[in-house]
Amino acid sequence: MSTVSADAAASRVAGIFDRPLSAINIGASMFADDIRSQGAAVSDLDWTPPGGGRPDVVAALSTLARADLSERIEAANADAVNRIITSQPVLVGFGQAIDVVPGMTKKTILHAGPPIEFERMAGTMKGAVTGALVFEGLAQDLDEAFELAASGEIDFSPCHEHQTVGSMAGVTSASMFMHVVENRPYGNHAYTNLSEQLAKILRMGANDRSVIDRLTWMRDVFGPILRDAMVSAKEIDLRMMLAQALQMGDEAHNRNNAGTTLLIQALAPHILDSGFSTKDKQDVFTFVASSDYFSGPTWMAASKAAMDAAHDIEYSTIVTTMCRNGVEFGIRVSGLGQQNWFTGPAQYIEGPLFPGFTKDDRGRDIGDSAITETYGIGGFAMAAAPAIVPLVGGTVEEAIGYSRTMMEITTATNPNLTIPILGFRGTATGIDVRKVEETGILPIINTAIAHKDPGIGMIGAGLTHPPIEAFHAATLALADKYR
Repeated sequence: MSTVSADAAASRVAGIFDRPLSAINIGASMFADDIRSQGAAVSDLDWTPPGGGRPDVVAALSTLARADLSERIEAANADAVNRIITSQPVLVGFGQAIDVVPGMTKKTILHAGPPIEFERMAGTMKGAVTGALVFEGLAQDLDEAFELAASGEIDFSPCHEHQTVGSMAGVTSASMFMHVVENRPYGNHAYTNLSEQLAKILRMGANDRSVIDRLTWMRDVFGPILRDAMVSAKEIDLRMMLAQALQMGDEAHNRNNAGTTLLIQALAPHILDSGFSTKDKQDVFTFVASSDYFSGPTWMAASKAAMDAAHDIEYSTIVTTMCRNGVEFGIRVSGLGQQNWFTGPAQYIEGPLFPGFTKDDRGRDIGDSAITETYGIGGFAMAAAPAIVPLVGGTVEEAIGYSRTMMEITTATNPNLTIPILGFRGTATGIDVRKVEETGILPIINTAIAHKDPGIGMIGAGLTHPPIEAFHAATLALADKYR
């Protein structure tokens, strides 16, 4: 090298130190903070190692990435997502659980989330169970109901194992009226009970006489009127109605103003034609008008019908269930079978609380309503519902960001359910276990917050995520099955 070129090279190297320092930080934010404290510019890259850096999970992801296996997984996932997108949930009736829900008996109590024994249930769920036993006449009071629940005489089972979903505690008993939803292309059915509307309700763990009286009215008046109305209406296309609700500002989990208006509008002529008294009909309309949540369970059943169509597709890594029981969060994965649950600890929900309550009053995340996010609405569709922000917290920009970010962990978008503010792009659909592990991005869920103790009810709403442990367990099981 000549002396001239050596001097030029040395000059260029020296010049580096005369320029302002600009760094890119990957990973731990404390390194970026140290650089900023010295007056330098730094850009943060939000990155986590695949599988959270766990060697066994990283090895499992490597197995799933093997060329021959990856090809089969991609084909299976395309099949699963196609079944989800082409599902057409149709409301075909209302009926009592004992008559329509598979496996229901007079001493069966269905609950939200993965399997759990009464002794381990959260306070919210215990409150709902004991209230349901009094409502069914199986116990005279709450004390007797508690003894009965702990005696082993009651058959507790997850809603999801009976083609059913339930909000919050999800407690469903024999005489409760249920939505009956048929998935027209695939022939499977899904069920969920009716909205109790208010904050002090059974699904939130409340169980006093006002709660029991309301459930009795729903059994004796509300349910039968809806049943007769649907006999007249015959069917309601829920996919089309849900698409309209998203266009009108709902996300169809916690904001249901449009969906409730559309649903009661479709039912109203048939309710008016029913043979019930004018007062009973007026009471039904007043009850529905008391809260916008009337259609919330409807979208849960529609989502359940679509997701169940994607069960049991060999090699598929698509999540078909996300739910929680207040103690554990459970997921199920298409290629791993309906009977296999993968769990982690239920999380706390971060969001605004009603006046008079503090974070110490919160119960952990609970309910089957995350089936909406599993389908691609709810938290995944918050960009469609900026008005949800005052309820769950955050900003409109963050709500839009959630809908965009969920694209990174899903396989497709649903062209039937579109979001206007995102250029009518479909909702993110088909959560892939592998993508969650590879990106470190967890599904976003917006949900209500129930009090940790029985008998009180809803105390707020907010945002949460599943625990990564559930995805780790599923990833290891997938690699073990298909290695």
